[in-house]
Amino acid sequence: MREALDRVGGKWAIGILLAASPGPVRFSELTRQVEGISRRMLTLTLRNLERDGLLHRRVHPGVPPRVEYRATPMALELYEPLRALTAWADRHRAAISESRAAYDREHGRG
Repeated sequence: MREALDRVGGKWAIGILLAASPGPVRFSELTRQVEGISRRMLTLTLRNLERDGLLHRRVHPGVPPRVEYRATPMALELYEPLRALTAWADRHRAAISESRAAYDREHGRG
């Protein structure tokens, strides 16, 4: 169980799964939608999500070939919980930051 949670709860996996759930998405779109991800980290995360059965990769022939990623039915089950989690994090971002700063002051950090 821990391995599965680590995979879908990873820093980049949540953004990728949210972006791929509404429909197919291309690599270049993912680089724009997943803020801060490098091309290398995107490639590695896509491979791991595909390996785990959470993404389906489809290559369309052409020059250059066009590659699309789509969430699998298993990943689509995660869409609403991931949206709720990211909405919660966004709502509480400031409070968490304030709590960290207060803790660090109290404990002589920073």
